[in-house]
Amino acid sequence: MVVAGDFKNGITFDMDGQVMQVIEFQHVKPGKGAAFVRTKLRNVITGAVVEKTFSPTDKYEDARIDRKEMQYLYNDGELYYFMDMESYEQMPLNADKLSENFKYVKEEMICTIKSYKDNVFSVEPPMFVELEITDADPGVKGDTATGATKNATLETGAVIRVPLFINQGERVRIDTRTGEYLERA
Repeated sequence: MVVAGDFKNGITFDMDGQVMQVIEFQHVKPGKGAAFVRTKLRNVITGAVVEKTFSPTDKYEDARIDRKEMQYLYNDGELYYFMDMESYEQMPLNADKLSENFKYVKEEMICTIKSYKDNVFSVEPPMFVELEITDADPGVKGDTATGATKNATLETGAVIRVPLFINQGERVRIDTRTGEYLERA
C-alpha cells in the first residue's frame, strides 16, 4: 500500500484502475484547515498528465511495473520483434507500443520493455546510441562562429541537427531522450 503522505517522485500506484506515476508532489500545510498533498501524475499506459490533490491519509495499491531488457530484431510491417536474451523467445509488438524516440534504434540494440500485469505498454530505447551519418548537407565555410548546425540523416532514417564539421560516413553519439547530437563516436 502507498499512502499519499509518503509520495515521492517516481512512485507508481493503482488509482481507479489506472496506473499512475508521481512526477511532482508538494506537501501543503495551510494555516487553517487540514494538510493536503498536491501532485502532478502521469498515466504510465496512456502518457496523460493530470494534477490531483490528495489527503495525506489516502491509501492506494502499489503498481509494480516490470522492466525487461530485450534485443530488437527486426520489423515486419506494423509488428516489431524483440528477443528475450535469457530464454531466446521472440515477442512481436505493435508499432503503437513504441515511443517516438524509437526512430534512433537499429537492429540488435538492447531496449527496455515495460509491462504491467503482463501487458506491454512501452518500449524504451537505450539512453545513448552510436549511429552512422548516411547523408549530410554540406557545411558552409565561414559559418562556424555562430555555432551553426545542419541536417543529417542517420542510418535508421531519422534526421537530426549536427555541427557543420560532421560529414557523411562519420559515427555520432545521440541522446535518444532529446534527439540531440552529443559528440563524434
